[in-house]
Amino acid sequence: MKLHDERRDYERAQLRRSVLRADPFQQFGQWFESAKESGLLADPTAFTLATVNALGQPHQRIVLLKDFDQQGFVFFTNYASQKGDDIAANDRVAMHFAWLQLEQQVRIEGRASKVTREVSEAYFHSRPRASQLGALASAQSSPIASRDELEQRYHELTSDYEGEQVPMPDSWGGYRIEPQFFEFWQGGKYRLHDRFTYTRQANGEWVIERLQP
Repeated sequence: MKLHDERRDYERAQLRRSVLRADPFQQFGQWFESAKESGLLADPTAFTLATVNALGQPHQRIVLLKDFDQQGFVFFTNYASQKGDDIAANDRVAMHFAWLQLEQQVRIEGRASKVTREVSEAYFHSRPRASQLGALASAQSSPIASRDELEQRYHELTSDYEGEQVPMPDSWGGYRIEPQFFEFWQGGKYRLHDRFTYTRQANGEWVIERLQP
């Protein structure tokens, strides 16, 4: 398979220092709203979460952003999953939003910590009932013999909790990623992409730098 000629030009927009917000959360919010409103992205909240386990082995997977503010970015998962095990061993993580239809990418690096159980409970019970039952049925990342076994467990729980509130599993909840670093990437003509980073300083201020493509 030859991929040498698989390429396209990036001419949609330019990113200039003069238009950047001083606050990276505000800059992210601006891009995020544009991504949602563009109608070009099926899952604008989807991002790649990178973690590293105790042996130094990196892992990546797609998760969904459920909230963000000045304190960080929130997603939910099973704490007993591979990502949960990795974060327990090493709380340094990285996020990557690939909004390729807009010729934009955002990289974020920081530390992950669990949100309160109250926050997790509130979100869990706001989910569709089928999603709640799915979370209860699955021991995420653990081996299973067949899909039939998983679906049987799901249907048993559906019957068990008919007419009742589905309990949130003890091993399920949210993480908040507190950023220390952002990079905003805009595809550029001649492959001269625009890249700007925000790095948090010890005093809490953000330093903005342009990087060469």
